[in-house]
Amino acid sequence: MATATKWVIDPMHSEVQFKVKHLVISTVSGFFKSFEGTLETANDGFEDADISFALNIDSIDTNQTQRDEHLKSAEFFDAAQYPQITFKSTSFKKTGDDEYALTGDLTVKGVTKSVTLAAEFGGSTDDFYGNTKAGFEVTGKINRKDFGLTWDGVTEAGSIVVGEDIKLLINVQFAKQK
Repeated sequence: MATATKWVIDPMHSEVQFKVKHLVISTVSGFFKSFEGTLETANDGFEDADISFALNIDSIDTNQTQRDEHLKSAEFFDAAQYPQITFKSTSFKKTGDDEYALTGDLTVKGVTKSVTLAAEFGGSTDDFYGNTKAGFEVTGKINRKDFGLTWDGVTEAGSIVVGEDIKLLINVQFAKQK
């Protein structure tokens, strides 16, 4: 029986970004600066890999301190009670040459839902130090209200302040563990 190969996210070469509509007319982007994750494979390929990921709510950065504090508050993520967003894969299936469907349980603010995201394999190579690295770009969309993020604001003119759909753009580089 083959031994599982473990890969760990290299945070210096990875980023977690999200985008949400503001007032329906423009998009606000944000990042989570602190996260960790692993990928375990039973063979040389990545299909059926077991993927775990966690990010820290306190590391949210939308380039606006007041907004970041509001997002950390009980009205949104409630970072004091739910300090992390987690993801645990249930399926990682090849859908094209370098494309995969990544399905798993996403937990936000104590609510767990199954989501499917698109993952594109960017390739693998060895770095200057002989470490094997593999890169993926993961994209998708979730509805924030599905996860209990129900705060709504409406302007006097009737415009919705924050959109419901959250676009995810995650670029990760994994380092193969020896």
